[in-house]
Amino acid sequence: MSTSPEHDARFAKMTFASVYPHYVKKVESKGRTIAELHQVIEWLTGFDAAKQQQLIDEKVNFEEFFKQATLHPNAHLITGMICGYRIEDIQTPLTKQARYLDKLIDELAKGRKMEKILRG
Repeated sequence: MSTSPEHDARFAKMTFASVYPHYVKKVESKGRTIAELHQVIEWLTGFDAAKQQQLIDEKVNFEEFFKQATLHPNAHLITGMICGYRIEDIQTPLTKQARYLDKLIDELAKGRKMEKILRG
């Protein structure tokens, strides 16, 4: 299943600051912590908590967010379904990267052990 150009463009324009509160709410409502959320984001992107806050303050969009990121070498091991899309089948790199992040946060919220979430 591939994503539509409109779907991909929506991801590019969406700001990290606009979705971050949703990430926080999702993980906290399931008993996980903001520190764990930051750990997951840092594993995927290389951004520590201070850099994450800077990107929120600057209201960077996902295109710029992932342009600045250094994806973890094991990010390709993130597979499965998220929001009706099989991650490994997504062709657009930016959309795939955003879905990697969604999948990791989903796993965190579902109570998966951190060593399983942080592949390798």
